[in-house]
Amino acid sequence: MTTTQLASRLSQRRRTDPGRRWIWVVMSVLATIGALDTGAITLKRWGVLGPLLCPGGAEACDKVLNSVWGSLFGQPLSLFGFLAYAAVLLLSLLPLVLQGDLRRELLSRSRWALFLLTAGMTVFSLVLMAVMLFKIKAVCAFCILSALLSLALLVLSLLAGDWEDKGQLIFRGVITALLVGITGIGWASAMDRPEAVTGPGMPIPVTSTSRPGAMDLAEHLTAKGAVMYSAYWCPHCHEQKELFGKEGTAKLKIIECAPDGRNNQADLCRAKNVQGFPSWEINGKLDSGVKPLAKLAELSGYKGPVPSP
Repeated sequence: MTTTQLASRLSQRRRTDPGRRWIWVVMSVLATIGALDTGAITLKRWGVLGPLLCPGGAEACDKVLNSVWGSLFGQPLSLFGFLAYAAVLLLSLLPLVLQGDLRRELLSRSRWALFLLTAGMTVFSLVLMAVMLFKIKAVCAFCILSALLSLALLVLSLLAGDWEDKGQLIFRGVITALLVGITGIGWASAMDRPEAVTGPGMPIPVTSTSRPGAMDLAEHLTAKGAVMYSAYWCPHCHEQKELFGKEGTAKLKIIECAPDGRNNQADLCRAKNVQGFPSWEINGKLDSGVKPLAKLAELSGYKGPVPSP
């Protein structure tokens, strides 16, 4: 056996030292917490779960999670966080269950994957923290928890390996941080929507033109006493209004629920127990989520033609 092979074997033995198992165990636990955190948010955004208990106030969490920065490719941003935590969980569990040469080979590969993955997660979390504090101006405990978990996992990934080539470690870490940071800042800037020219606390103006039937449906909903509960910062509320168009939206009865929104009726929204935006109150029943016009016609008993999606 050559000196190089002997050194390689000794290095592998150090990496598989049972004394280091606690690192993989702790990483698995933290990744599980992160997956539960982001998974619950995703299910809530999909409408599978009801309201989540958010320390510090549910309204702040809703403002952050339902903002324009809360979605990516049409899906909740938390879904991609869940996939990242699931990948970390898998990579940290495999060294605990595999044995022999396969385990040693896996450790050699997984330590780099874990370091680069958790480094990217940490940098992107920092970008999201900046957006949350300086653009959305609200604090979400779930988001802070995710950022802290990402940072803790990065530190543990550094402790998990014997990094013989420190220069390679720093080089790859810096490149990953730059790529994720630049991409994250570019995405955050692209998603930034200016406030309406009328001032802060005002919803984004509706730009689409009402299609045939949309105005009649809006008039019917108002005549039946239907109410749309909205928040000026809510992208889904804007999506709902765009379905009606500018002229149709003007005929709807819309209640502003955000406490810092212009002409808000936040007390009424709390009394009605409005949990998500938009929420429709039709015939005394409250139903949240963006509704196709055909569904609103069905719920309100409207018999006229409505525009197709």
